[in-house]
Amino acid sequence: MSSRSDTKFLLGESDMPPAWYNILADLPEPMSPPLHPGTGQPAGPDDLAPLFPMELILQEVSTDRYIDIPQEVQEVYKLWRPTPLYRAHRLEKLLDTPAKIFYKYEGTSPAGSHKPNTAVAQAYYNKMAGINRLTTETGAGQWGSALAMSAAFFDLEVKVFMVRVSYEQKPYRRALMEAWGATCIPSPSNETEAGRRILQQEPDSRGSLGIAISEAVEEAVTRDDTHYALGSVLNHVMLHQTVIGQEAQKQFELADTYPDVIFGCVGGGSNFGGLVLPLVKDRIAGKDLRIVAVEPTACPTLTRGSFVYDFGDTAQTTPLMKMHTLGHTFMPAGIHAGGLRYHGMSPIVSHLYEHNLIDAIALPQTAIFEGAIQFARSEGIVPAPESAHAVRAAIDEALRCKEAGEEKTILFGLSGHGNFDMAAYQEYFAGNLIDHEHPQDDIDRALAQLPAMGD
Repeated sequence: MSSRSDTKFLLGESDMPPAWYNILADLPEPMSPPLHPGTGQPAGPDDLAPLFPMELILQEVSTDRYIDIPQEVQEVYKLWRPTPLYRAHRLEKLLDTPAKIFYKYEGTSPAGSHKPNTAVAQAYYNKMAGINRLTTETGAGQWGSALAMSAAFFDLEVKVFMVRVSYEQKPYRRALMEAWGATCIPSPSNETEAGRRILQQEPDSRGSLGIAISEAVEEAVTRDDTHYALGSVLNHVMLHQTVIGQEAQKQFELADTYPDVIFGCVGGGSNFGGLVLPLVKDRIAGKDLRIVAVEPTACPTLTRGSFVYDFGDTAQTTPLMKMHTLGHTFMPAGIHAGGLRYHGMSPIVSHLYEHNLIDAIALPQTAIFEGAIQFARSEGIVPAPESAHAVRAAIDEALRCKEAGEEKTILFGLSGHGNFDMAAYQEYFAGNLIDHEHPQDDIDRALAQLPAMGD
C-alpha cells in the first residue's frame, strides 16, 4: 500500500489501461477537419489511404471515448509499461520548497522515451494491413529509434529521414536505429524530389522536421509496399499516448493526492498530449487544474504562432490542418532539443489552447539545461533536452511556491532520458550554448507564405 511519503508509485501489468482515451468525445466544441491540399475540401479516408492503414484512419476521426488496445500491442507494452510515477523528494529538498513535485517517467522504455506507445501500435496496424515497409522522419532520433524497435517486433522494414542537424549532433541515436534494423539518412537528401529541391536552394541546409516529413511522405506515396508513420501531431498519435495520463491518474490515487499544475514539453504535442489529455477531461468536468505546455523560444509555435490552416510539411504535400503554426517554411534554429523543432502543433493541443483549457510558455535553451543539471544532481536522471523544458518549468513553479508559501502539487512529464544527448551537455558545460529568439520579421515572413484558403 503506497503512502504520500513514498518515492515510487508503481502499478502492476494488470493495471495497464485496456483502452486508449479519445479526447474528441469530450471536447466542448468540435475540431476543424483536415482539408485536402488540392481541393480545400475536408479530407476523406480515400485521401489518407496511400499513407495509413484504415484502422489508423478510422481512429483519426473517431469520436468514441475509448478505443480498445489490441492484445498484441498490450503484450509489447508489457516490456516497460506501466511506467513509474516518482515523487521528487530530493529535488524538493534542494529547492527548499513546500511544493510536492511528481514526475511521470517514460524513459524506462527500451527506446528511452514515450515514443514507442504509438510506434508499437502503428507498426502493428500496418502489419495487419499487409504493409511490409514504413518511412518516417525524426528530429532528435527518439521517434526514429522507437519506430525502428517496433518495426523489428513486427518484421517491418523502416527508412528514417533524420533532420540533418540532429543527424550530426546525435550519432548514437543513428546507431540505435541501425541496431534495430532501420536505415537512417540525413535530411534533406538527394533521395527525393523534395530533398533535392531544398538542397538546390540551400546546399548547406541543416534541415527541419517539415522537410524530413516531405521526404518520408514522398517516398511512401510513390511505393505500393510502403506506408508513412508519424511520431506526433495527428489525432491517432495523441490517442495512443494516453496510456501515460491514464496510468498517472491511478498512481495519484495511490499517492492520495491530485496535481494542481501539470507541465509537459511540446514540439508536435505527443508526450504532452499523452500525459494531459485524460486530465483535461477532469478539467472540462470542473476540476481546478492548470495545464501548461512548455516550448522553446527558438520554435515558439503556441506562444507566437497563428491558429490557421497550414501544411504539416515544407513541400506542401500533407493535408491542411487547423493548428498553431509558425508557417511551413519556418526554419527553427539548430537547438539541441531537436524533437521540439517543428513549425506546427498538434490540432488537438492547438484546439485546447484556443479554448483556454491549457496554457503555454516558452523557455530559452540555457535555462532548460541549467534546470536539467539541477534535476540530474538531485534525482539522478539526466533528462533529454526536450524533457528538460518541463523540468525547468516545474522548478520555476516550485520556487514560486517557496516565495508564496504555497503547498501545491506539481506534476511534470519526463518524456525520456538524455543518455544519447551527452554532446549537448558537453556544449552546455563548455559554455557554448546560446539562446535563440527569432525576430518577429522571421516569423512574419514565414506566416506570409501560409496557404491562401484562409483560417
